[in-house]
Amino acid sequence: MSKRDYYDVLGVERNVSDAELKKSYRRLAMKHHPDRNTGDASADAEGKFKEVKEAYEVLSDAQKRAAYDQFGHAGLGGAGAAGAGGFGDVFEDVFGDIFGGGRGGGRGHSGANRGSDLRYDLELSLEDAVAGTTVKIRVPTRVRCGTCSGSGAKKGSKAMTCETCAGHGQVRVQQGFFSIQQACPKCHGKGTVISDPCNTCHGQGRVQESKTLSVKIPPGVDAGDRIRLSGEGEAGEHGGPSGDLYVQVRVKPHTLFTRDNADLVCDVPIDIVTVSLGGELEIPTLTGRVRLKVPAETQTGKVFRLRGKGARTVHSDKAGDLLCHVSIETPVNLSSEQKEILLHLQRTMAESKHEHSPKSKSWLDSVKKVFDDIRFS
Repeated sequence: MSKRDYYDVLGVERNVSDAELKKSYRRLAMKHHPDRNTGDASADAEGKFKEVKEAYEVLSDAQKRAAYDQFGHAGLGGAGAAGAGGFGDVFEDVFGDIFGGGRGGGRGHSGANRGSDLRYDLELSLEDAVAGTTVKIRVPTRVRCGTCSGSGAKKGSKAMTCETCAGHGQVRVQQGFFSIQQACPKCHGKGTVISDPCNTCHGQGRVQESKTLSVKIPPGVDAGDRIRLSGEGEAGEHGGPSGDLYVQVRVKPHTLFTRDNADLVCDVPIDIVTVSLGGELEIPTLTGRVRLKVPAETQTGKVFRLRGKGARTVHSDKAGDLLCHVSIETPVNLSSEQKEILLHLQRTMAESKHEHSPKSKSWLDSVKKVFDDIRFS
Protein backbone atom coordinates (compact mmCIF):
# COMPACT_ATOMS: atom_id res chain seq x y z
CA MET A 1 0.00 0.00 0.00
CA SER A 2 2.11 2.92 1.29
CA LYS A 3 5.48 3.66 -0.34
CA ARG A 4 6.36 6.59 1.93
CA ASP A 5 9.15 6.10 4.43
CA TYR A 6 7.58 4.50 7.49
CA TYR A 7 9.56 6.69 9.87
CA ASP A 8 8.28 9.81 8.07
CA VAL A 9 4.71 8.48 8.21
CA LEU A 10 4.93 8.23 12.01
CA GLY A 11 6.97 11.44 12.35
CA VAL A 12 9.87 9.81 14.23
CA GLU A 13 13.63 9.44 13.87
CA ARG A 14 15.17 6.15 12.73
CA ASN A 15 16.62 5.49 16.20
CA VAL A 16 13.28 5.99 17.94
CA SER A 17 12.61 3.88 21.03
CA ASP A 18 9.70 1.44 21.19
CA ALA A 19 7.93 3.64 23.74
CA GLU A 20 8.19 6.80 21.60
CA LEU A 21 7.16 4.85 18.51
CA LYS A 22 4.00 3.62 20.21
CA LYS A 23 3.25 7.09 21.56
CA SER A 24 3.45 8.65 18.10
CA TYR A 25 1.36 5.85 16.62
CA ARG A 26 -1.41 6.29 19.17
CA ARG A 27 -1.57 10.03 18.59
CA LEU A 28 -1.82 9.68 14.80
CA ALA A 29 -4.24 6.75 14.95
CA MET A 30 -6.63 8.77 17.09
CA LYS A 31 -6.25 11.81 14.84
CA HIS A 32 -7.00 10.01 11.56
CA HIS A 33 -9.50 7.37 12.65
CA PRO A 34 -12.50 7.53 10.25
CA ASP A 35 -14.98 7.58 13.13
CA ARG A 36 -13.50 10.90 14.21
CA ASN A 37 -13.51 12.40 10.70
CA THR A 38 -16.75 12.89 8.83
CA GLY A 39 -17.85 14.39 5.55
CA ASP A 40 -15.25 15.20 2.89
CA ALA A 41 -12.39 14.56 5.30
CA SER A 42 -13.44 10.96 5.94
CA ALA A 43 -11.90 9.40 2.80
CA ASP A 44 -8.59 11.20 3.26
CA ALA A 45 -8.49 10.28 6.96
CA GLU A 46 -9.13 6.62 6.18
CA GLY A 47 -6.14 6.51 3.83
CA LYS A 48 -3.87 8.19 6.36
CA PHE A 49 -5.16 5.91 9.11
CA LYS A 50 -4.27 2.78 7.12
CA GLU A 51 -0.87 4.27 6.25
CA VAL A 52 -0.10 4.93 9.93
CA LYS A 53 -1.27 1.45 10.91
CA GLU A 54 0.88 -0.17 8.22
CA ALA A 55 3.98 1.76 9.31
CA TYR A 56 3.50 0.83 12.97
CA GLU A 57 2.90 -2.87 12.25
CA VAL A 58 6.31 -3.02 10.56
CA LEU A 59 8.37 -0.82 12.89
CA SER A 60 6.93 -2.32 16.09
CA ASP A 61 8.08 -5.79 15.00
CA ALA A 62 11.83 -6.13 15.62
CA GLN A 63 12.40 -8.58 12.76
CA LYS A 64 10.38 -6.61 10.22
CA ARG A 65 12.00 -3.36 11.35
CA ALA A 66 15.48 -4.82 10.86
CA ALA A 67 14.57 -5.96 7.34
CA TYR A 68 13.05 -2.56 6.54
CA ASP A 69 16.07 -0.64 7.90
CA GLN A 70 18.39 -2.68 5.72
CA PHE A 71 16.39 -3.18 2.52
CA GLY A 72 13.52 -0.67 2.66
CA HIS A 73 10.08 -1.69 1.37
CA ALA A 74 11.67 -4.38 -0.81
CA GLY A 75 12.83 -6.26 2.28
CA LEU A 76 9.31 -6.82 3.57
CA GLY A 77 8.08 -9.07 0.77
CA GLY A 78 4.53 -7.81 1.20
CA ALA A 79 4.60 -8.29 4.97
CA GLY A 80 4.08 -4.58 5.53
CA ALA A 81 0.63 -4.45 3.91
CA ALA A 82 -2.00 -3.13 6.25
CA GLY A 83 -5.69 -2.71 6.00
CA ALA A 84 -6.72 -6.33 6.38
CA GLY A 85 -7.03 -5.85 10.11
CA GLY A 86 -9.67 -3.13 9.75
CA PHE A 87 -10.17 -0.49 12.39
CA GLY A 88 -11.27 -2.47 15.44
CA ASP A 89 -7.88 -3.96 16.21
CA VAL A 90 -6.11 -0.62 16.18
CA PHE A 91 -8.29 0.52 19.06
CA GLU A 92 -7.09 -2.54 20.93
CA ASP A 93 -3.55 -1.21 20.34
CA VAL A 94 -4.49 2.30 21.42
CA PHE A 95 -6.55 1.40 24.50
CA GLY A 96 -5.01 -1.98 25.37
CA ASP A 97 -2.97 -0.66 28.26
CA ILE A 98 -6.05 0.88 29.85
CA PHE A 99 -8.62 -1.88 29.40
CA GLY A 100 -6.27 -4.86 29.43
CA GLY A 101 -6.98 -5.83 25.81
CA GLY A 102 -4.76 -5.67 22.77
CA ARG A 103 -2.80 -8.27 20.94
CA GLY A 104 0.04 -8.20 23.45
CA GLY A 105 -2.10 -10.48 25.62
CA GLY A 106 -0.65 -9.17 28.89
CA ARG A 107 1.88 -11.04 30.94
CA GLY A 108 -0.09 -14.24 31.26
CA HIS A 109 -0.55 -16.28 34.39
CA SER A 110 3.00 -17.54 34.50
CA GLY A 111 4.54 -14.06 34.61
CA ALA A 112 7.18 -15.21 32.10
CA ASN A 113 8.02 -12.40 29.70
CA ARG A 114 10.36 -12.20 26.75
CA GLY A 115 13.55 -10.30 27.52
CA SER A 116 14.33 -6.92 26.00
CA ASP A 117 16.17 -6.57 22.71
CA LEU A 118 19.58 -4.93 22.96
CA ARG A 119 21.61 -2.75 20.60
CA TYR A 120 25.38 -2.71 20.28
CA ASP A 121 27.16 -0.06 18.18
CA LEU A 122 30.10 -1.58 16.33
CA GLU A 123 32.64 0.63 14.56
CA LEU A 124 34.52 -0.95 11.66
CA SER A 125 37.27 0.20 9.33
CA LEU A 126 36.29 0.60 5.68
CA GLU A 127 38.56 -2.34 4.82
CA ASP A 128 36.82 -4.68 7.29
CA ALA A 129 33.35 -3.51 6.25
CA VAL A 130 34.06 -4.25 2.59
CA ALA A 131 35.98 -7.51 3.04
CA GLY A 132 34.03 -8.89 5.99
CA THR A 133 35.54 -10.05 9.26
CA THR A 134 34.82 -11.68 12.60
CA VAL A 135 34.98 -9.57 15.74
CA LYS A 136 34.53 -10.25 19.44
CA ILE A 137 32.31 -7.88 21.39
CA ARG A 138 31.59 -7.61 25.10
CA VAL A 139 27.96 -6.85 25.90
CA PRO A 140 26.61 -5.85 29.35
CA THR A 141 23.24 -7.54 29.81
CA ARG A 142 20.96 -9.34 32.23
CA VAL A 143 21.22 -13.12 32.12
CA ARG A 144 19.16 -15.87 33.74
CA CYS A 145 20.12 -16.39 37.36
CA GLY A 146 22.01 -19.66 37.71
CA THR A 147 21.06 -20.13 41.34
CA CYS A 148 17.29 -20.24 40.83
CA SER A 149 17.30 -21.04 37.09
CA GLY A 150 15.40 -17.83 36.42
CA SER A 151 12.42 -18.52 38.67
CA GLY A 152 13.29 -15.83 41.21
CA ALA A 153 12.43 -18.14 44.10
CA LYS A 154 14.91 -19.58 46.58
CA LYS A 155 15.95 -23.15 45.87
CA GLY A 156 13.36 -25.55 47.28
CA SER A 157 10.54 -22.99 47.07
CA LYS A 158 8.44 -21.66 44.23
CA ALA A 159 6.31 -18.70 43.27
CA MET A 160 2.77 -18.76 44.63
CA THR A 161 -0.43 -17.74 42.87
CA CYS A 162 -1.30 -14.13 43.69
CA GLU A 163 -4.33 -14.04 46.05
CA THR A 164 -5.37 -10.57 44.95
CA CYS A 165 -5.91 -11.38 41.27
CA ALA A 166 -6.20 -15.18 41.58
CA GLY A 167 -3.31 -15.57 39.17
CA HIS A 168 -4.84 -13.49 36.37
CA GLY A 169 -2.35 -10.65 36.71
CA GLN A 170 -5.17 -8.11 36.34
CA VAL A 171 -7.96 -6.75 38.49
CA ARG A 172 -11.12 -4.84 37.69
CA VAL A 173 -11.63 -1.39 39.19
CA GLN A 174 -15.00 0.41 39.12
CA GLN A 175 -14.71 4.03 38.02
CA GLY A 176 -18.11 5.63 37.64
CA PHE A 177 -20.00 3.90 34.86
CA PHE A 178 -16.90 2.07 33.69
CA SER A 179 -15.31 -1.11 34.93
CA ILE A 180 -11.61 -0.81 34.11
CA GLN A 181 -9.21 -3.73 34.03
CA GLN A 182 -5.66 -2.94 35.13
CA ALA A 183 -2.48 -4.64 36.34
CA CYS A 184 -2.71 -6.20 39.74
CA PRO A 185 -1.07 -3.85 42.30
CA LYS A 186 0.33 -6.75 44.34
CA CYS A 187 1.97 -8.93 41.68
CA HIS A 188 2.33 -6.13 39.08
CA GLY A 189 0.64 -8.21 36.41
CA LYS A 190 2.72 -11.36 36.87
CA GLY A 191 -0.04 -13.47 38.41
CA THR A 192 2.39 -14.89 40.98
CA VAL A 193 4.25 -13.62 44.01
CA ILE A 194 7.53 -14.82 45.47
CA SER A 195 7.41 -15.09 49.25
CA ASP A 196 10.94 -16.52 49.60
CA PRO A 197 13.12 -14.82 46.95
CA CYS A 198 16.46 -16.08 45.67
CA ASN A 199 19.41 -14.57 47.55
CA THR A 200 21.43 -14.13 44.35
CA CYS A 201 18.93 -12.26 42.14
CA HIS A 202 16.61 -11.06 44.94
CA GLY A 203 13.56 -12.47 43.21
CA GLN A 204 14.24 -10.95 39.80
CA GLY A 205 15.26 -14.21 38.12
CA ARG A 206 18.06 -12.31 36.33
CA VAL A 207 21.48 -10.94 37.22
CA GLN A 208 23.68 -8.33 35.58
CA GLU A 209 26.66 -9.71 33.67
CA SER A 210 28.82 -9.01 30.64
CA LYS A 211 29.20 -11.67 28.00
CA THR A 212 31.65 -11.96 25.11
CA LEU A 213 30.22 -12.83 21.70
CA SER A 214 31.85 -13.60 18.37
CA VAL A 215 30.10 -11.71 15.57
CA LYS A 216 30.60 -12.63 11.91
CA ILE A 217 30.47 -9.50 9.74
CA PRO A 218 29.41 -10.35 6.17
CA PRO A 219 31.37 -8.75 3.31
CA GLY A 220 29.95 -5.47 2.04
CA VAL A 221 28.21 -4.12 5.14
CA ASP A 222 27.78 -0.36 5.26
CA ALA A 223 27.03 2.28 7.86
CA GLY A 224 23.49 1.81 9.19
CA ASP A 225 23.29 -1.95 8.52
CA ARG A 226 22.17 -4.11 11.44
CA ILE A 227 23.10 -7.70 12.27
CA ARG A 228 20.62 -9.65 14.37
CA LEU A 229 21.85 -12.18 16.91
CA SER A 230 18.80 -14.18 17.92
CA GLY A 231 18.44 -14.90 21.64
CA GLU A 232 21.48 -12.85 22.65
CA GLY A 233 19.52 -10.01 24.23
CA GLU A 234 18.38 -9.80 27.83
CA ALA A 235 17.08 -12.94 29.50
CA GLY A 236 13.31 -13.03 29.96
CA GLU A 237 11.66 -12.52 33.30
CA HIS A 238 10.92 -15.64 35.35
CA GLY A 239 12.20 -18.10 32.78
CA GLY A 240 10.85 -16.28 29.71
CA PRO A 241 12.74 -16.40 26.39
CA SER A 242 15.66 -14.06 25.77
CA GLY A 243 15.41 -11.06 23.48
CA ASP A 244 17.65 -10.42 20.49
CA LEU A 245 20.85 -8.43 20.11
CA TYR A 246 21.11 -6.01 17.18
CA VAL A 247 24.63 -5.04 16.17
CA GLN A 248 24.47 -1.58 14.55
CA VAL A 249 27.33 -1.02 12.10
CA ARG A 250 29.28 2.22 11.91
CA VAL A 251 32.18 2.75 9.50
CA LYS A 252 35.17 4.90 10.43
CA PRO A 253 36.09 7.74 8.06
CA HIS A 254 38.89 6.67 5.71
CA THR A 255 41.93 8.84 5.02
CA LEU A 256 41.68 8.36 1.24
CA PHE A 257 38.28 7.02 0.25
CA THR A 258 34.65 7.89 0.71
CA ARG A 259 32.01 5.29 -0.08
CA ASP A 260 28.99 5.69 -2.33
CA ASN A 261 27.13 2.37 -2.10
CA ALA A 262 29.39 0.01 -4.09
CA ASP A 263 31.67 2.75 -5.47
CA LEU A 264 34.67 4.34 -3.78
CA VAL A 265 35.63 7.95 -4.41
CA CYS A 266 39.00 9.61 -3.91
CA ASP A 267 40.70 12.91 -4.79
CA VAL A 268 43.96 12.56 -6.73
CA PRO A 269 46.29 15.60 -6.70
CA ILE A 270 48.42 15.68 -9.87
CA ASP A 271 51.29 18.07 -10.64
CA ILE A 272 50.99 20.55 -13.49
CA VAL A 273 53.67 18.86 -15.62
CA THR A 274 52.00 15.43 -15.56
CA VAL A 275 48.56 16.78 -16.48
CA SER A 276 50.08 18.91 -19.23
CA LEU A 277 52.35 16.32 -20.84
CA GLY A 278 50.68 13.10 -19.67
CA GLY A 279 52.15 10.31 -17.58
CA GLU A 280 51.38 7.54 -15.13
CA LEU A 281 50.49 7.56 -11.45
CA GLU A 282 50.36 4.83 -8.82
CA ILE A 283 46.87 4.73 -7.29
CA PRO A 284 46.03 2.88 -4.03
CA THR A 285 42.95 0.65 -3.80
CA LEU A 286 41.55 -1.51 -1.00
CA THR A 287 43.22 -4.56 -2.55
CA GLY A 288 46.56 -3.14 -3.68
CA ARG A 289 48.07 -0.58 -6.04
CA VAL A 290 47.29 0.02 -9.70
CA ARG A 291 48.82 2.20 -12.43
CA LEU A 292 46.68 5.04 -13.78
CA LYS A 293 47.50 6.48 -17.20
CA VAL A 294 46.98 10.25 -17.28
CA PRO A 295 46.45 11.64 -20.82
CA ALA A 296 48.13 14.88 -21.84
CA GLU A 297 46.11 18.08 -21.29
CA THR A 298 44.01 16.59 -18.44
CA GLN A 299 41.92 19.25 -16.72
CA THR A 300 40.80 19.76 -13.10
CA GLY A 301 37.52 17.97 -12.48
CA LYS A 302 38.31 15.02 -14.75
CA VAL A 303 37.13 11.73 -13.23
CA PHE A 304 38.93 8.48 -13.97
CA ARG A 305 36.86 5.35 -13.39
CA LEU A 306 38.72 2.19 -12.41
CA ARG A 307 36.29 -0.68 -13.02
CA GLY A 308 35.91 -3.26 -10.27
CA LYS A 309 38.28 -1.47 -7.88
CA GLY A 310 35.58 -0.17 -5.55
CA ALA A 311 33.65 -1.86 -2.75
CA ARG A 312 30.87 -4.44 -2.76
CA THR A 313 27.54 -4.61 -0.96
CA VAL A 314 25.88 -7.36 1.04
CA HIS A 315 23.42 -7.76 -1.85
CA SER A 316 26.00 -8.49 -4.56
CA ASP A 317 29.36 -10.21 -5.02
CA LYS A 318 30.27 -7.77 -7.80
CA ALA A 319 32.59 -4.94 -6.78
CA GLY A 320 31.83 -1.36 -7.73
CA ASP A 321 34.26 1.15 -9.25
CA LEU A 322 36.93 3.48 -7.92
CA LEU A 323 36.29 7.08 -9.03
CA CYS A 324 39.44 9.22 -9.07
CA HIS A 325 38.73 12.97 -9.15
CA VAL A 326 41.64 14.95 -10.59
CA SER A 327 42.86 17.97 -8.66
CA ILE A 328 45.72 19.92 -10.27
CA GLU A 329 48.22 20.91 -7.59
CA THR A 330 49.80 24.36 -7.76
CA PRO A 331 53.56 24.16 -7.11
CA VAL A 332 54.85 25.86 -3.93
CA ASN A 333 58.25 26.86 -2.50
CA LEU A 334 59.70 27.52 -5.96
CA SER A 335 63.37 28.42 -6.42
CA SER A 336 64.42 31.48 -8.42
CA GLU A 337 65.29 29.26 -11.37
CA GLN A 338 61.90 27.54 -11.27
CA LYS A 339 60.09 30.88 -11.09
CA GLU A 340 62.05 32.13 -14.11
CA ILE A 341 61.08 29.02 -16.06
CA LEU A 342 57.41 29.63 -15.29
CA LEU A 343 57.67 33.31 -16.25
CA HIS A 344 59.23 32.28 -19.53
CA LEU A 345 56.41 29.80 -20.09
CA GLN A 346 53.86 32.52 -19.34
CA ARG A 347 55.44 34.92 -21.86
CA THR A 348 55.53 32.35 -24.62
CA MET A 349 51.91 31.31 -23.94
CA ALA A 350 50.76 34.95 -23.95
CA GLU A 351 52.29 35.43 -27.42
CA SER A 352 50.01 32.68 -28.75
CA LYS A 353 46.88 34.62 -27.67
CA HIS A 354 45.24 31.99 -25.46
CA GLU A 355 45.84 29.16 -27.90
CA HIS A 356 46.93 27.05 -24.94
CA SER A 357 44.19 28.24 -22.56
CA PRO A 358 40.81 27.82 -24.29
CA LYS A 359 38.83 28.09 -21.04
CA SER A 360 40.56 31.34 -20.10
CA LYS A 361 39.81 32.80 -23.54
CA SER A 362 36.16 31.79 -23.31
CA TRP A 363 35.90 33.33 -19.83
CA LEU A 364 37.53 36.61 -20.89
CA ASP A 365 35.21 36.84 -23.91
CA SER A 366 32.22 36.43 -21.56
CA VAL A 367 33.59 39.15 -19.24
CA LYS A 368 34.07 41.52 -22.19
CA LYS A 369 30.49 40.91 -23.37
CA VAL A 370 29.10 41.66 -19.89
CA PHE A 371 30.92 45.00 -19.70
CA ASP A 372 29.90 45.89 -23.26
CA ASP A 373 26.26 45.23 -22.39
CA ILE A 374 26.55 47.44 -19.29
CA ARG A 375 28.21 50.26 -21.26
CA PHE A 376 25.58 50.41 -23.98
CA SER A 377 22.51 49.82 -21.80
